[in-house]
Amino acid sequence: MTSSTTNSQQDQIHPQAWRAVISSSIGNALEWFDILIYGAFAVVIAKLFFPTDNETVSLLVTFATFGVSFFMRPLGAVILGAYSDRVGRKAALSLSILLMTIGTALIAFMPTYASIGLWAPAGIVLARLIQGFSAGGEFGSSTAFLVEHAPHRRGFFSSWQVASQGLSLLLAAAFGAGLNGWLTVEQLYDWGWRIPFLFGLLIGPAGFYIRRHLEESPEFAAAERTETPLRDMFTQQKERLLIGTGCVIMATVSVYLALYMPTYAIKQLGMPAWSSYAATLISGLIMMLASPLVGKLSDQYGRTPFMLASSVLFVVMTYPMFVFLTGNPTFGNLLLLQIVIGVLMTAYFAAMPALLSDIFPVQTRGTGMSLSYNIAVMIFGGFAGLIITWLIQSTGNKLAVSFFVIFGAVLSVIATLAARYRLKIR
Repeated sequence: MTSSTTNSQQDQIHPQAWRAVISSSIGNALEWFDILIYGAFAVVIAKLFFPTDNETVSLLVTFATFGVSFFMRPLGAVILGAYSDRVGRKAALSLSILLMTIGTALIAFMPTYASIGLWAPAGIVLARLIQGFSAGGEFGSSTAFLVEHAPHRRGFFSSWQVASQGLSLLLAAAFGAGLNGWLTVEQLYDWGWRIPFLFGLLIGPAGFYIRRHLEESPEFAAAERTETPLRDMFTQQKERLLIGTGCVIMATVSVYLALYMPTYAIKQLGMPAWSSYAATLISGLIMMLASPLVGKLSDQYGRTPFMLASSVLFVVMTYPMFVFLTGNPTFGNLLLLQIVIGVLMTAYFAAMPALLSDIFPVQTRGTGMSLSYNIAVMIFGGFAGLIITWLIQSTGNKLAVSFFVIFGAVLSVIATLAARYRLKIR
């Protein structure tokens, strides 16, 4: 067989590949939209569902509730990830989006503390637990589903996962800016905050229908399956799991940094809510538009160069950026900071899913990717807002947010180097 024939075969894309992109992106976008909206409206939710005499305590409890759902992510990763490896990607993806929709509906229609007392925060916690379980299996299964349609273009196709998260960030920020700008405070607290959750609720049925009518991914369908993916993971691939988890940290920290910025700008810098959300729009726009380009380039030049460059720049630039912003808290400077965060976040995150899929073989890919992703997200994402708020409160230093980012970046530098030199993934 000639090299030109081989290249021609490699360039072929499965006819269902773009349908896979749409179906995977819809579910991933819904997952992230619900997460981001909860974080974006944390100040409102704190007063409506977790009222105390101290606003900081209310905010801490709200972020703690945000983080509680992330305890369910590893459980969801174990059950739904293993289900994906044993039964199939399609079945796992259909189940995860159904559960996410149920959790979203609970939040959208939940009466406030003033109406039903302690049942209100309990209901929010239940909804977040359901969403956390669902999200635990979403990223690993949907990314595996994508890369297994075009194994030779994993970077490009898996980057659409990140682009969909950028769209979610953009939409969440748009809702935050629009509702804070157009509604009175009374309207926002009375009914306005529910609008984005109702919007998210509309996505679920469409995504479920599309996923139910997909074919199984060709690479998974052709592979020999294992009935014990979880046992195989912990007996034969522990090092891969550890490296994969480390590689996810910087992606998680950067996204939740962009998510936390509206709260930081409002509570720490005294900026108007609309301006902080408007600045966050830029990060989402960059992430949405640039991710496929980074993914395509990572197929040509490798995943690790983008990830290493981004995480090293986060180490070097984060503290000076926050010194600059806190010294000059203007909308223009906040916008500039969000642009830098958006570029670095996209350079890292858009290359990361393909690297993660390269780490694990097809038989355990759903389990391995789900566990790696959700262990990192649970620790460095779910409690990011809580940790940052606590750091600022306990140190009295508004720059403490940068310490958290730098710590995560250093860990990801180490993990990415291990992926490159120990696992030989470029």
